Amino acid sequence: MRSESRFRRYAGVIMAMAALAGCDDAAAPEPPPPTPVTVTTLVPSHVELTEDLPGRVAAVRVAEIRPQVGGIVRRRLFEQGAEIQAGEPLFQIDPAPFKADAEMAAAALKRAESALARARAQTRRLEPLVATEAISRQAYDDAVAQRDQAAADVTQARATLARRHLDLKFATVDAPIFGRIDQALVTEGALVSPSDATPMARIQQVDQVYVDVRQPAARLAGLRQTLASPEAERRTAVAILRQDGTPYDVSGRILFSGIAVDAETGDVLLRVLVDNPRRDLLPGMFVRARVPRASYADALLVPQEAVARVGGMPQVWVVESGDAVRAVPVELGELVERRYRIRSGLEAGERIVVEGQQRLRDGAVVAPREWRPLGLAAR
Repeated sequence: MRSESRFRRYAGVIMAMAALAGCDDAAAPEPPPPTPVTVTTLVPSHVELTEDLPGRVAAVRVAEIRPQVGGIVRRRLFEQGAEIQAGEPLFQIDPAPFKADAEMAAAALKRAESALARARAQTRRLEPLVATEAISRQAYDDAVAQRDQAAADVTQARATLARRHLDLKFATVDAPIFGRIDQALVTEGALVSPSDATPMARIQQVDQVYVDVRQPAARLAGLRQTLASPEAERRTAVAILRQDGTPYDVSGRILFSGIAVDAETGDVLLRVLVDNPRRDLLPGMFVRARVPRASYADALLVPQEAVARVGGMPQVWVVESGDAVRAVPVELGELVERRYRIRSGLEAGERIVVEGQQRLRDGAVVAPREWRPLGLAAR
């Protein structure tokens, strides 16, 4: 009887415990707390997109100084590396041979003029004689021919004298353009001639310079659209940067893009004209040009951290009314300072999740707080 009573007591305890367990299972689970996230509100902003491209500086004009007459260089008349004005004398070639040639040409001219005067006088004397048939017509025609030949000799002698004076002028080699002259490539005492392969010096105009850069041909359509815009003058302004990224105190404008594509690289040439009043940019220097790519008046930018990719497709979590979230697929544009430009999928004024989206699902309730970039949060 005792064992039976003890068994009934244990059975009652077990049934009571089972009943209590059943009550716990039937109780509804508590909802999870809202997920803490940081959010930001989309505000349209004006965006100017640029691209830094390597370029090389070239002079606007380059003149190679070459002699137009041959001779011995007597003097160099300029300081190497100086600014040269157009028409300024640079070299003096020995003028003595050209002076002698000019004097000989002048004497030949006088001789020809004397012969012409004699032939004209002879013709005037024979005119009345041929009229009275005192001389033959042949004799008169010969006198007229000698007069005309003497006149041609005078014209030739005058041209020869002009050429000799021109050679004497060319003995002084002048600068054809304004610019900065490089070092002299010939010295005093050198024999020069117009057929020399090496110039005497070079002048480069550097108050303005070209910066030639290359960009992919695929971006040429966007650049042409920018050049054709009403604000083309402002939008085509190009900043010139040093190798460390700091800008020069100059600005340039795009002149044109090349008409041929490099078959090996797929790039086209882009030429930029830059004012260079302080001569900071020298021909041959490598620089970087900040070239405009596109301009957007009302662009929507989202932080790079806010974009998640599911199956390779970008999406953004949008916080709706009641702090519920929804995944929205988006089309991304350019990446601008760690922010994506949204082409489609979002609208201005929407709140998007920046941080904490790893544990989100559609319809989940979140506890949002305003997102601050790292640079602002550190202040």
